[in-house]
Amino acid sequence: MYGKFQKHLQDTLAGIEADGLYKHERNIVSAQGAEITLQDGSKALNFCANNYLGLADSPRLIEAAKKAMDERGYGMSSVRFICGTQDRHRELEKAVADYFKTDDAILYAACFDANGGVFEPLLGPEDAIISDSLNHASIIDGVRLCKAKRFRYANADMADLERCLQEARECRFRIIATDGVFSMDGNVAPMDKICDLAEKYDALVMVDESHSAGVVGKTGHGVAEQFDCYGRIDIFTGTLGKAFGGAVGGFTTGRQEIIDLLRQRSRPYLFSNSLPPMIVGAGIEMFKMLKESNALHDKQQENVVYFRDKMMAAGFDIKPTQSAICAVMLYDARLSQEFAAKMAEEGIFVTGFYYPVVPQGQARIRVQLSAAHEKEHLDRAIAAFVKVGKEMGVIK
Repeated sequence: MYGKFQKHLQDTLAGIEADGLYKHERNIVSAQGAEITLQDGSKALNFCANNYLGLADSPRLIEAAKKAMDERGYGMSSVRFICGTQDRHRELEKAVADYFKTDDAILYAACFDANGGVFEPLLGPEDAIISDSLNHASIIDGVRLCKAKRFRYANADMADLERCLQEARECRFRIIATDGVFSMDGNVAPMDKICDLAEKYDALVMVDESHSAGVVGKTGHGVAEQFDCYGRIDIFTGTLGKAFGGAVGGFTTGRQEIIDLLRQRSRPYLFSNSLPPMIVGAGIEMFKMLKESNALHDKQQENVVYFRDKMMAAGFDIKPTQSAICAVMLYDARLSQEFAAKMAEEGIFVTGFYYPVVPQGQARIRVQLSAAHEKEHLDRAIAAFVKVGKEMGVIK
């Protein structure tokens, strides 16, 4: 029975390879950090991880994870409402809510699950979800799982958002859903203007803080801090897998009744094992660290400004960014692949992004800056970009 389907899959894979779009994974044999070791023994500077605060190999978080395993075991072997809730889960949820200045929080295995489980329990066919066109795939999938009417507005385009809100006026409830930072371009959603429109048209607001929490805002507390929107955003989702330690785990945080209903009806929460104690223990310790000092956030922001300014001075086309993401635009998919391969030869680990991850004709190298990077790392990366850029005719 598999024969015809196997041939179909083989042809599809061959086509992806022929188009220069095949995604090859490189095996890392070291901890995640500014410098990593690959399986062939070579070392590379890593500029494509979401390790924004450099905490993925933090000795303090590693020790907290070990301590949690010693005290509470390796895994939970259950979902939360049966027998999978420890006191530490609630402690971490309270820390998340405190960080975002909300009423309560609920933990998930990943932010993909948080976004997949947030809309369907809250909204029905008589409601409307109004979603930014560049929202993450997890938000798109979450919207698909919900029976609410769907509207889409052009990225960060407030006039188009208002058009959608006007079209959805007859719906019972309306919710605007947006990423805080759009992961491919690095731009920040204009949350103050979004909240203004939400209030004008009596809509709720949901924002995914995966690429913005720990990064944007005066102290890195995300878009509510950056735009002074505390109390105006109803739902935040996010992850522990990026700035917050780089492991796994997601969360939804917001108004009390919303979180309470998600505990009762959100399917990814009800039917997935609880986060293991080591992840929870490290997460609690991470929030303690961020309360003690803003030094990691400040260093990360300094690195972004330094790298962006040097790259633009060298002649590269960089999308405007207010985050830790610098999109080096190359536009051609095959060129982005070849450029990344040549960067690897220079000891710089970056990845080319192309359709369907980004729109057709918008291929780029996405560089992600971290507090783990030192000035010498940035200089080496910039020098490699300039060398490869000149060799490939990207810059003069």
